[in-house]
Amino acid sequence: MIGARLRAARQAGGLTLASVADAVGITKGFLSRLERDEVSPSVASLVAVCGALGLRVGDLFETPQTSLVRVGEAAAINFGGTDVHEVLLTPGTQRQLQAIHSDIAPGGGGGEELYSLDCEVELVFVLAGELRLDLAGETVRLFRGDAFTMPGQVPHTWSNPSATDSCEVLWVLVPAP
Repeated sequence: MIGARLRAARQAGGLTLASVADAVGITKGFLSRLERDEVSPSVASLVAVCGALGLRVGDLFETPQTSLVRVGEAAAINFGGTDVHEVLLTPGTQRQLQAIHSDIAPGGGGGEELYSLDCEVELVFVLAGELRLDLAGETVRLFRGDAFTMPGQVPHTWSNPSATDSCEVLWVLVPAP
């Protein structure tokens, strides 16, 4: 279990067995066996390997948190706007990202006033219909299947320009505001 997490971190960082082993002062063979859970490292070796991989030792022992949100069980939220039904798809305690599903009635939207969010990145993905995204000085029209990414600090607002069809949008905010 520990070995698989070490290997995943090394590979995600694009590091070779040799480069990590050299940085830590252990043999490539020992590191390979450690990644296969065939040896038990000393505390000092484990701390050094984690340091070279940018991990905390505790990361190796934490159980990944999972969450299931079933259709109809998502928590309704209200970020403002008119004629919008929004649900939170991620747990409220999730800090790495926040995912929100919006069903926007014809003519509904976030209001005329531009706003910004306290997140680094905002992804807007249109699941159905059409979304008008108004940025400071620019208007972008998004259709089913379109995705738009921007810094959360960019002043913006949005609306469903259709007079007849609703619009469904998935918003992903990183990290969660």
